[in-house]
Amino acid sequence: MAELPQNRRSSSYSAATSSKVSVMIDSAGTSSDGKELETKEVTGSSVNNGGSNSSAVAGRSAPKLISFQAEMPGGNKLEPASGELKLERSKTERPRHQNLLAGEAAQILDDKIPVQKKLKLLNRIATVKDDGTVEFEIPGDVADEALSVRSERYNAATDEEPVDAKDPQCIPPLQIVMLIVGTRGDVQPFIAIGKRLQDYGHRVRLATHSNFKEFVLTAGLEFFPLGGDPKVLAGYMVKNKGFLPSGPSEIPIQRNQIKDVIHSLLPACKDPDVDSGIPFKADAIIANPPAYGHTHVAEALKVPIHIFFTMPWTPTSEFPHPLSRVKQPAGYRLSYQIVDSLIWLGIRDMINDFRKKKLKLRPVTYLSGSQGWEADAPHGYIWSPHLVPKPKDWGHKVDVVGFCFLDLASNYEPPEPLMKWLKAGPTPIYIGFGSLPVQEPEKMTQIIVDALEQTGQRGIINKGWGGLGNLAEPKDSIYLLDNCPHDWLFLQCKAVVHHGGAGTTAAGLKASCPTTIVPFFGDQPFWGERVHARGVGPPPIPVDEFSLPKLVDAINFMLDPEVKERAVELAKAMENEDGVAGAVKAFFDHLPWKKPELEPEPEPSSFFSFSRCFGCA
Repeated sequence: MAELPQNRRSSSYSAATSSKVSVMIDSAGTSSDGKELETKEVTGSSVNNGGSNSSAVAGRSAPKLISFQAEMPGGNKLEPASGELKLERSKTERPRHQNLLAGEAAQILDDKIPVQKKLKLLNRIATVKDDGTVEFEIPGDVADEALSVRSERYNAATDEEPVDAKDPQCIPPLQIVMLIVGTRGDVQPFIAIGKRLQDYGHRVRLATHSNFKEFVLTAGLEFFPLGGDPKVLAGYMVKNKGFLPSGPSEIPIQRNQIKDVIHSLLPACKDPDVDSGIPFKADAIIANPPAYGHTHVAEALKVPIHIFFTMPWTPTSEFPHPLSRVKQPAGYRLSYQIVDSLIWLGIRDMINDFRKKKLKLRPVTYLSGSQGWEADAPHGYIWSPHLVPKPKDWGHKVDVVGFCFLDLASNYEPPEPLMKWLKAGPTPIYIGFGSLPVQEPEKMTQIIVDALEQTGQRGIINKGWGGLGNLAEPKDSIYLLDNCPHDWLFLQCKAVVHHGGAGTTAAGLKASCPTTIVPFFGDQPFWGERVHARGVGPPPIPVDEFSLPKLVDAINFMLDPEVKERAVELAKAMENEDGVAGAVKAFFDHLPWKKPELEPEPEPSSFFSFSRCFGCA
């Protein structure tokens, strides 16, 4: 990217999302009510939170960009006075916006600004670059406070009074549905939370992809299938850096995945159990943001929703949105609104079609509360405050609960060949990328083997879904592993190298392992930067920059005794945390409270209605 003038500061936002967040624009260009919209293809690139390691997607055809017309309820279109509104594709010598005012950028956050004006502002601020990143510029003389205008929507949680803590034993039995979309690492912490809620006498249904049915049932929770195949989602995201497809033929594939997810949410909240036929009606919803339609279902059913996630989704001035790239703090808070707006562009038609046809709700207008009730819903973030402290501008409706670990080690019996190999030599280094497919597994495997040999280390390679570990001939210093609980395996390792999923990162840090993160997309660069900032790992190595010299340097960094010492200190700080208990407490604390009736009527079933009081008799 060409160097900016001295008086300008550039903020590049990656048009990227993970299996946690994906954005699609319909190539057919149809709105939820069948009206034609002018839409063109958008492509994405890798994500980097302000570092220098971002890389463009090489060899792609030049991307086209979004052009669109927004609609108001009743079918009225918003048409800008000066012709078609669109995000224009950057040209090599395209002149930069020289007249952008900080006040205009700040208005993106202001709910009082009319929708049409927001559309124009977004068009003026955002420029999609040739490499797929979305860039906006802030004048160099703008103070951070100038972009700190917060709407009532975002500020409400900060100004409210703390919630009253509730005794979990006093909450009557509820039917709780958990709507979770993502990979196994996304599902696992919610199994732990669900089991704890079940211990308090609540009926817990975990609705997620069919791939994880056995995982959920084995844990003792009720399962309900959601649409979408995590293998398809993950493969798509790795190939396209988490955002839009490299070819038009892939657009319907990803849109169908998202549509399947959205349309499976309502049955998950009210249909009988698939296997037993036992009736179910959700009294409360727990969800993660990539469920997309979760807040809209809660609105239709008139039940409370609590959102939990493994990466930041609430605007803050302390760090940028994990799916963005921004260098200066002045743009951090704005990054959340821009990412939210881009996501809404991709799913708007599907959400409004779902609202009108399935939920019997009015459509939601563009940039006017795209996430439905989400801004007002309580949020719980599943990470250790010792790694990322709760931002000071997050209010009482936002909790950082700690990492939520599911104990799999206690019931795990390692295979005898693995135990023999572990005892036969020095403690190994773990290298694996979980459920993420690797585009060149043979090349990556050879880099791993060579790096271990050059540093004199033994290594465990997790083959995962990526197909790693196809060695020309077996090596005594390498053990190939299919699957193993991280909470057991990482205790056997001196250091770990992985993709940077929140759960895998948590397991490595809990085991006192220095950590190298090789991010593929999404929030993984965010965790890579946080691990490095904490001094327990080297700078992250983006998967497109994975090379022998960088891996050798990373291993040598992790072998430094001072790095190991810091990893041990962090693990000790996390030792007394119970993220599962923190999540359950946050859920109970934010439930709408109603004083008990003097003479409550008897309930016909063993489960109390959510509209009943929450108090001790």
